[in-house]
Amino acid sequence: MNHVPTLDIRRFETDREAFVDELGAAYREFGFCCIGGHGIAIERIAGAYDAFRRFFALPVEAKMKYHMPGTGGARGYTPFKVETAKDSQYPDLKEFWHIGREIEPDSRFAECMPPNLWPDEVPHMREYGYGLYQALDQLGARVLRALALHIDLPEDYFEDKIDQGNSILRPIHYPPVARGDIPNVRAGAHEDINFITLLVGASAAGLEVLTREGEWLPITTEGDAIVVNIGDMLQRLTNHVYPSTTHRVVNPPGHAARKPRYSVPFFLHPNPDVVLDPVAQCVSSGNPNRYVQSMTAHEYLMQRLREIGLI
Repeated sequence: MNHVPTLDIRRFETDREAFVDELGAAYREFGFCCIGGHGIAIERIAGAYDAFRRFFALPVEAKMKYHMPGTGGARGYTPFKVETAKDSQYPDLKEFWHIGREIEPDSRFAECMPPNLWPDEVPHMREYGYGLYQALDQLGARVLRALALHIDLPEDYFEDKIDQGNSILRPIHYPPVARGDIPNVRAGAHEDINFITLLVGASAAGLEVLTREGEWLPITTEGDAIVVNIGDMLQRLTNHVYPSTTHRVVNPPGHAARKPRYSVPFFLHPNPDVVLDPVAQCVSSGNPNRYVQSMTAHEYLMQRLREIGLI
C-alpha cells in the first residue's frame, strides 16, 4: 500500500467486520485514513468556508479585536507567525480562529473551556461554524467506535471520554507566498496533540504525511472524503498501536504558491480529566508499556501548548 486509503464509513453498518479490519490496518500503517460517505452536507461545509474566508478578509484591526493574549489561542483569533511547530526553526505562515465546545457556565470544565467568541462582522459564522463543529464531533465519535473494536475494546469505550471533550474547530488561512519567502513550508512538520483530527477539505494541495520509509507522501481526497488522522493522545492511550504520524503543509510549486490556502481541521480531544494511561489491550511482552507516569488530557495539552509557543 503506497497511498492513504479512502474508506466509506457507511460500511461500518453494512460490512462491519471488514470495515473495522481495513480501517485499523490503515491507521496502523499510516496513522491516517480518508473517510467518505460521512453524510455531512456539502452546503454545510461550503457555508462554513464562506464565513471563514469573510472573516480572514477583514482588516487586521478588526480581526485583532478577537485576539486574546495569554489564553493560548483557546478561543477567537490568532494572528500570523505566533504558532511554531515543535523543534521548528520558523513560525508557521498562517492565521487561524478557534471554536470550542459550548458548555454550561457551571460545568466542571468551565475553567478549561471558555465561551466562544463570534465576530460581529460575520453574523452567520456562528451558525455555520458551530454547525460544522457538531457534525465533525459526531463523525469523530463514529470513527472512534470502529477504532475501539479493532483493538478489542468495547464499541462504546470512548463515549464517556469524549462527551465533554475539549475539542477545537480551527479554520486556517495560509496567505499567498511572496517570491523569495523562506521557508517553503506553510506549517512545519508536526504531530497533532489530540485523539483524532478530522480535516474538511482544503482549497489547495499541500498536505503531506511522513511514511515509515522516511518519504513525504502527498494526501489527496476523493469526492466528499475527510482526512482523519491519529493524534498523540490516542497514540499514548493505545501504546503506539495507532501511531501519531508526522505531517506538514508545503507550498505547491509554481503559480499555485501565489494563491491563499484555507483548511478547517477539527481536533477531537478527550474530556480534560481523562487519564491517558495505555489500555491493557495494547500492552504486551512485545509492546511493553511506554508510559509509566500518569497524565490527564488537560495536563498533556498544557505541556504541548507550551512547547509550540501558544502559552
